[in-house]
Amino acid sequence: MATTAFVLVELIAGLRAHSLALLSDAGHNFTDALALGLAWAAFYLQSKPADETKTYGYHRASVLSAFVNALTLVALSVWILYESVLRLRAPEPVNETIMMLVAGLGLAVNGSIMLALRAASRNDINIRSAFVHMLGDALGSIAIILGAVAIRYTGWMRLDSILSILIALLIMWTAWDIIRESLNILLEGLPRGIQLADVAQAMGSVEGVLGVHDLHIWSLGSNTHALSCHVLIEDVPPSASDTILRSLNALLDRRFGIAHTTVQFEHVSCAISESGCAIPVNAYREHSHPHDR
Repeated sequence: MATTAFVLVELIAGLRAHSLALLSDAGHNFTDALALGLAWAAFYLQSKPADETKTYGYHRASVLSAFVNALTLVALSVWILYESVLRLRAPEPVNETIMMLVAGLGLAVNGSIMLALRAASRNDINIRSAFVHMLGDALGSIAIILGAVAIRYTGWMRLDSILSILIALLIMWTAWDIIRESLNILLEGLPRGIQLADVAQAMGSVEGVLGVHDLHIWSLGSNTHALSCHVLIEDVPPSASDTILRSLNALLDRRFGIAHTTVQFEHVSCAISESGCAIPVNAYREHSHPHDR
């Protein structure tokens, strides 16, 4: 509500001051209001339990919201850059006093919202996208204040357009990381901070595990990861394989934060010898017999 009200104030002030920087920042703040609304809606959907049609639940709702928010930022940046180039060719006088006052108010509004979102933004990409929106606005307000002071003492009107270009580039920079991470989740890519080889090596170190293949790791949401794989073990009784499974799940949860796992065992029979069963996984892949856990 506060962001929406400030958008109206900044829009009117930008028109009266003939400041493209204020108008650009008003557009940025409008997308922030949209971002906060989408973040709230996505947070509500994310908390809903799984059902017969959404068997994984609604974790992706927050990720999709973050992706849409970031795309709106990019679209806004393109418009700001276009208008700024036009204004550079034909600069207009601006009212630097109105610029400073309104930008100062914007810094206070955005700063207070950032403080409210700071803690939750660390673990949720959806909330983080809204936080990044606010951060971009706060930095933009600071730039407008400094630019207004410079215009007052130098009279260089093109500085308003240059500020608008800087704001647009700042918006693009803040949006890029959100686009990259959310798109990676939507495409079921490897979660950030996890290396496939490290997971396979760690699983292979569990006692009783001879090899790991068909390993897939992806994210259901911002901080909910899933894994599926085939694990080669000796031809042991179910009680022994259950012990291996528990050890694998504990390892994955403790070291990599992966709590949702689907592990399919492949049993191998081997003769007792001095070399034991230390035979490459590929040698048995065609002859293995899969069993669900």
